[in-house]
Amino acid sequence: MNSGVDRKIIGFHQDEEGYWVADLECGHTQHVRHNPPWVSRPWTTTEEGRNAAIGKTLICKKCE
Repeated sequence: MNSGVDRKIIGFHQDEEGYWVADLECGHTQHVRHNPPWVSRPWTTTEEGRNAAIGKTLICKKCE
């Protein structure tokens, strides 16, 4: 069973609740919440942090 594939982040948008969502090169999306202590992604809270994440990878569980 494949747990996903690394895909590059190509952009970001906010969902209807104001949470940041990464747009992945494969066309899928993934929420990138900063929700300590469960998920620590402080870079999502600033435009500079999000811009620095462009080109980095996330695991896309929708891709196999």
